[in-house]
Amino acid sequence: MNSKKICGILVACTVFATFSHAVNAQQGTAGQDIKHDARATGKGIGNGARDIGHATKHVTTSVGHGAKEAGIGIGHGARDGWNATRHAVKHVFHKGD
Repeated sequence: MNSKKICGILVACTVFATFSHAVNAQQGTAGQDIKHDARATGKGIGNGARDIGHATKHVTTSVGHGAKEAGIGIGHGARDGWNATRHAVKHVFHKGD
């Protein structure tokens, strides 16, 4: 999930908690309704935060793998360059080949 979706979910949870208090006011005491709404909102925020954490982990893992692959490619290119240079020097000075 991207941050826009998560923020939307958090806003929806907050709005739901706010308006559900007005609907439930007839069934129980206001204190219990507020506790229930606060608990539901807290769970929504916690779930959103967890989703953000998972998304962040996924992005950093992807970036890390890309950097690793780039490093390996650079290493292979450097080795190939060294081998070509060594071969050219041996060819020029007629050593070993």
